[in-house]
Amino acid sequence: MELKIKTNDNFSRVSESYLFSEIAKRVKARAESDPSAKIIRLGIGDVTLPLAPAVTEAMEKAVREMGKKETFRGYAPEYGYDFLREAISGHYGRFGIDVPAAEIYASDGAKCDCGNIVDIFGDNGILIPDPVYPVYLDSNLMAGRRTTLLPTSEETGFLPTPDGLTGEGYIVYLCSPGNPTGAAFTRDGLKSWVDFAARTGSLIIYDSAYEAFVTEDVPRSVYEIEGARECAVEICSLSKSAGFTGTRCGWCVIPHSIKAGGVPLYKLWERRQATKFNGIPYVVQRGAEAALLPEGRRQSMENVAYYRKNAALIAGALRRRGVFFTGAVNSPYVWMKCPHGLTSWEFFDLLLDRAAVVGTPGAGFGKCGEGYFRLTAFGSAEATEEAVGRLEKLL
Repeated sequence: MELKIKTNDNFSRVSESYLFSEIAKRVKARAESDPSAKIIRLGIGDVTLPLAPAVTEAMEKAVREMGKKETFRGYAPEYGYDFLREAISGHYGRFGIDVPAAEIYASDGAKCDCGNIVDIFGDNGILIPDPVYPVYLDSNLMAGRRTTLLPTSEETGFLPTPDGLTGEGYIVYLCSPGNPTGAAFTRDGLKSWVDFAARTGSLIIYDSAYEAFVTEDVPRSVYEIEGARECAVEICSLSKSAGFTGTRCGWCVIPHSIKAGGVPLYKLWERRQATKFNGIPYVVQRGAEAALLPEGRRQSMENVAYYRKNAALIAGALRRRGVFFTGAVNSPYVWMKCPHGLTSWEFFDLLLDRAAVVGTPGAGFGKCGEGYFRLTAFGSAEATEEAVGRLEKLL
C-alpha cells in the first residue's frame, strides 16, 4: 500500500546521507572487520569530560526539589526561567556587553535554534559560507529557501566577506570561531558584515557556540560590534563551553530593536516558541545557571583548557609535517589540508584503515571543503596523544 498524501518535496534538495551518519557507517564496518583495532574518534565534536562539580551539585539539588510537593515544578516557561536568563545576561556582562535578560530566549541548544529560526522568516535570499556546519544549509533547503553559498579558501583564511555582493534583504549565517574551519573573524572583518547588513537591510544570524575557546583579541559576540543590535541575532550554547552536549541548553538573543516590515522579530520568535517548544527542564536550567555563575564558569573553563591542549598537540604535529591548517588557537577544531592531493573521503578512509583514527571529511561541509579535513580536540588527552602519533607517522 502507498499513501496518497503529499510530502515536502524540499527534502529532496538535501543530501540523502547525513554526514555523520555516513561516518558512523564506515567506522562500524572498520570495527567489524578488525575487532581488535583501537579506533580513536576525533571526528564528531562531542565532549568527553564530565560536567563541572558546581553544575552537577546544582542539578542534584534541583532533582530533590522536584521530589517535594512544595518545590515541584511543572511546565517550564517557553523562554527560560528568569534566573537562567539573568545568568546569561551576566555572562555577557563579564565581557562588557549589555544584553538585557528580556532579549534572551533559552533553548535546548544552538543546533535547534539555528534550524528552528527559519520558521519566522519568509522567502528571503539566504547567504551561507562554504564550507559550513550542515544545519544552516539543510534547514533552509528543507524550507524551500533560495540559498547562495559564499566560497572561502586558504587565501581568505576560510572566512567569508561581503565584497562584491549586491542586492538587499538577505539573511546571512556567520559562525565565529567557525565550524568546521576554526577560523575567527577579526573585529574589522565582522564589522564589514554588520555594515553590509545595515546598508542592505539584511539580518545576520551569528553562531557563537565556540566563544569560550577564544584566546586572541577577536570578538566573542557580534554585539561587540557597533550597530549589531540593529541587524544581528546571536545563537549560543553550553554544549562545548560547559559540556552540555547531552544535557542540552543554549540560547538565542533577539534585540527588541530589530524589526522587519514594522514587526519586531522577537515577537515572532516568542510566538513560534510558545507554539512549538515546551521549554527546558527545570533541573537542566539550574545546571545551566550554575555553569554561568563564577565558580561553575571557572570549573568549566578548566575543561576548555584541557581541550585547548589537545588542539595544540594536533596543530604541533601538522606544523612538523608542514601541513596547512586553520583553527586550533581559538577553536577546538583543526582544519587541515589533505596530504598528497587526496580527496577528503579518500583521506578519511586512509586514516581509518591505516591508523584507526576517525576525522571528518571536509566535503561533508560543502564544495569548498573538498580536499580538507576536520579533526576535533574533544577526545581524552591520552587518546589524542596516541592519535597524533599515528597521524604523524601516516603523514
